[in-house]
Amino acid sequence: MALPAQDERTLPAVVLQDVHQRPLEQALAEMQTLIETHGHVIVVSSRAVPAAVDRRLHTIRSILESDRIALFRPDLPPLGLAVLARQLRQLASCDLTPGVLASAGRLLTHYIHAGALLGSVARLDRVPVSLKSHAKSWMPGSQFGVIAHPEPQLVKIDPQATLSGPEFGTWMLVAKGQLQSDWVTASLAPAWKVQGLREAQLPAESAGWWGTGKLIEFCTYLPDLSVLYQLVSSVRQGRCHWCGIDVIGDRCVFCSAVAPEHEQSYENQIPAG
Repeated sequence: MALPAQDERTLPAVVLQDVHQRPLEQALAEMQTLIETHGHVIVVSSRAVPAAVDRRLHTIRSILESDRIALFRPDLPPLGLAVLARQLRQLASCDLTPGVLASAGRLLTHYIHAGALLGSVARLDRVPVSLKSHAKSWMPGSQFGVIAHPEPQLVKIDPQATLSGPEFGTWMLVAKGQLQSDWVTASLAPAWKVQGLREAQLPAESAGWWGTGKLIEFCTYLPDLSVLYQLVSSVRQGRCHWCGIDVIGDRCVFCSAVAPEHEQSYENQIPAG
């Protein structure tokens, strides 16, 4: 899901519609056009989409033999993923190089708290669920507050129910499914001291990701471009020894090469014999 622009500088998103169902030639032509137009392409996809999508994206990248396509599949619920994609669109208007921008996705995930209010956890497999919680989910009217990222949490909603949230100022985005409740906006948002609250449509993958359509998905995030830019620009940058692009971290998001010192460190951890 492509969220509306946060400000006038936010670049528009390109949605790769049905990339795994259309003829390969069409998908290849679309990606080639994007590369020729923009130079580099960062593809942000959900782990909730069919495996065929991931295979098709890797096939396209392989056929084009391009190190200018970064494939990024963070372990975030659908609404959190949409927020992250918009933050990258915000940063794309700045003077960051393509490798640093693509690498920023991993950094910014640490500042996203993503969860949902669920009417049932019977089919939830993204967060550990105890047998007791499973049993309670069959009770009429039961609701559960769940955090999937950054650390799993699950509580049955009652007057004393609490969830640990961000320890820094954030905004909250809420997407309502088929569940009727004001707990997220009336209880959770004030407890987390959010500085602003907005609503969005529920992503198409949310019901499958959370195991139920009776949900209200929420996500807290840093909305200000200046804060996002400061976070990314303050991190030490390096240069990929293989393709020469500037990156953040130990792995190049475009060619997947690992920095030599990290490769050596990994090899030293492997026992001989």
